[in-house]
Amino acid sequence: MRCPFCKKDNDKVVDSRSSADATAIRRRRECLLCKRRYTTYETIEEGAIRVVKKDGSREPYDRNKLLAGVTKACEKRPVPTRLIEELADTIESEINKMFDREVTSRFIGEQVMKHLRKLDDVAYVRFASVYRDFKDVTEYYQYIEEAREKDKQEGAAQDTKPEG
Repeated sequence: MRCPFCKKDNDKVVDSRSSADATAIRRRRECLLCKRRYTTYETIEEGAIRVVKKDGSREPYDRNKLLAGVTKACEKRPVPTRLIEELADTIESEINKMFDREVTSRFIGEQVMKHLRKLDDVAYVRFASVYRDFKDVTEYYQYIEEAREKDKQEGAAQDTKPEG
């Protein structure tokens, strides 16, 4: 594996463990030349899932794009990288369970918002504002009000569920 820092191909694995859902192996590596550490993931190469974009075009699914979007939304927020990676793992698992060859970008975006909402409210609103492409502040406020209303409804539904 080529070191992302010094670009040399001389490293050792210092830790290896399975992901929470056992679909990947996380490896911590140390470059033997520059001594810096980095993480790699090993996954089974399946039939490549393609993402169907809003305009109908298709492109290969790219975990790095998912991570970049979530990381940008979480910028300067108290969200550990580990939780961002777990969020990506969860979304990938959902994609693989529900889709064989193609998934819509809409499904991915909705899943990101669903999981970010549980993780960090500010990151959720940041992601939603870009994903929903609000045209003005009024649309933004309307969306937040709808989200609050949905929270109230979900909270009320939780309160009426029988315990058991």
